[in-house]
Amino acid sequence: MSPYPPRRTPLLFYAERFRRRVLQVLADLAVLVWAVLVVSAAVALHDLVLTLQAPGRGLSEAGERVRGAFGGAAEAAGGVPFVGDRLAGAFTPGTDAGTSLVDAGQAQIEAVAAIATGLAWLVVVVAAVPVVLVWLWLRLRWILRARHAVAARDQDVDLLALRALTRGSPGRVRRAAGPSGDAAGAWRRGELPVLIRLADVELARMGLRGATSVTSAPGRDG
Repeated sequence: MSPYPPRRTPLLFYAERFRRRVLQVLADLAVLVWAVLVVSAAVALHDLVLTLQAPGRGLSEAGERVRGAFGGAAEAAGGVPFVGDRLAGAFTPGTDAGTSLVDAGQAQIEAVAAIATGLAWLVVVVAAVPVVLVWLWLRLRWILRARHAVAARDQDVDLLALRALTRGSPGRVRRAAGPSGDAAGAWRRGELPVLIRLADVELARMGLRGATSVTSAPGRDG
């Protein structure tokens, strides 16, 4: 057992190779710009729909004036001796009508506000959330795979070579095998130079630098 603790595998958020890293940064910026545009469009739509509250406000203001007029008349009539109560009661329907207009206007204002908020959220959910979720899933998947690949690069290049055989481009795999082109046979025999080149194929596919050390089993045919 080694007296030294195992070296902790770093967590990479971006590729080590320049080209892949640039593509990742551009993808992140594209998602950010798209999210900002969608949110801005949702806010603009929300504000546009809120302009439909104008009739409701007008109705509510008219109701306030009607209610105030009849309320003032009822208060004045209430001061008439002997018949003040009856005169004030005659103005009650007008006051109630004004209250009804105010309530109707407020209900319309609240309904338009609810529709505006709902439409804004619908735009965000439909246009932005799926894009962000797919981007987040792809980024997390790459980060986890890159972490395992970096650990294998330092400890088990043999495993990376096997991944290259099963996932890599056939043309690149054959070129990594050398003149013979027998990449699978070279892997079975544990040929060190071929293992390193195959590992580099897998690492390059993920945008990572080439292998720095090798831990592989001896020849498999023996």
